Amino acid sequence: MPTIFAVQMLKSSSKGRAEMVRVRPGSAADIPRFVEIAAHSVTSAQWSQGQYMQLFAPSPVQPRLTLVVEEDGQVVGFIVGRLIQKECEIENVAVHGSARRRGLGSRLLGEFLDLIRSRGGQEIWLEVRESNLAARTLYERWAFVETGRRKQYYSDPLEGALILKFNFS
Repeated sequence: MPTIFAVQMLKSSSKGRAEMVRVRPGSAADIPRFVEIAAHSVTSAQWSQGQYMQLFAPSPVQPRLTLVVEEDGQVVGFIVGRLIQKECEIENVAVHGSARRRGLGSRLLGEFLDLIRSRGGQEIWLEVRESNLAARTLYERWAFVETGRRKQYYSDPLEGALILKFNFS
């Protein structure tokens, strides 16, 4: 996938040094980091290495869009979705624990929304664990609205999901 954009910003850290933050398309080289980040995120979909590899297959059955957020050159979060005609589904999102609560997830989601809009998307759907208050708050800030619920949707632990929708119109 060619680089569509690479948004960079300097961010001041609590350690008093500037950190470079960049959002870019994901690549197969990022897969080990995806697996590592997701393994430490109980709310992330726990995909196998093979499922991540399919994201970057030469002729995927279902093409997906993948973005990563880097901090000082290291991937600290990712988002994966698929766009079919004008409808997108966000399938997996994870941010490394040390990068949470610093606006990086919001930055990643905002860039993903821009990408979907630029490709003609009109609405975005996702499921989120009922107990994942941090993610729910993030999605509410970006104007996602609850449209339904799925009982016992998640396992390990068994839990319901909220169905959220975002409209560009």
